[in-house]
Amino acid sequence: MIGRLKGLVEAVGDGSALIDVGGVCYEVFCSTRTLQALPPIGEATAVEVETHVREDHIHLYGFASVSEKDWFARLQSVQGVGAKVALAILSILSPSEISQAVAAQDKAMVGRASGVGPKLAARIVNELKDKVPAFEGADVIPVGRAAAGDGRLTDAVSALVNLGFRQSDVMSVVARVNQSGGGEVPVEDLIRDGLRELSA
Repeated sequence: MIGRLKGLVEAVGDGSALIDVGGVCYEVFCSTRTLQALPPIGEATAVEVETHVREDHIHLYGFASVSEKDWFARLQSVQGVGAKVALAILSILSPSEISQAVAAQDKAMVGRASGVGPKLAARIVNELKDKVPAFEGADVIPVGRAAAGDGRLTDAVSALVNLGFRQSDVMSVVARVNQSGGGEVPVEDLIRDGLRELSA
């Protein structure tokens, strides 16, 4: 199995790129984000790769980071999400943004991707909610955990969301403010400092 490619960018197309490795060009299917991150044609690059082997084809999927590759696999663990849909989600959301959307149960955020309807978006955020800590969600409060463990965080998030800020953004900011204050920041300060950061 191919896990990583290092070579020269031969061409960049719609949804894929050609990577020249020692004279052999590999077609690698990528998210829009990864394609945009590639250097100009003729320059050296390295992409993380997941290899899919089927009876009728072998496809290589390339990623700019290990976290993007991890989310590609994790998204496909959800029924109804194949490689095409997973790449569509990764094209509009970074790994950290997916983590925030899942933690906040923000179906609309995930539903922005091509091919992701309301029902599939709901299934994605629901089935992956326990997977966020393993990926990019270290600064995000998973839904349910804050409510069960610390009312301060829940109250601060609720107050800021009521002021019109997006829940996924609020949860990340409140968690960061709380952590920077040693984990015992009063709710009034969480709201004040969170508001300052969100309004910056």
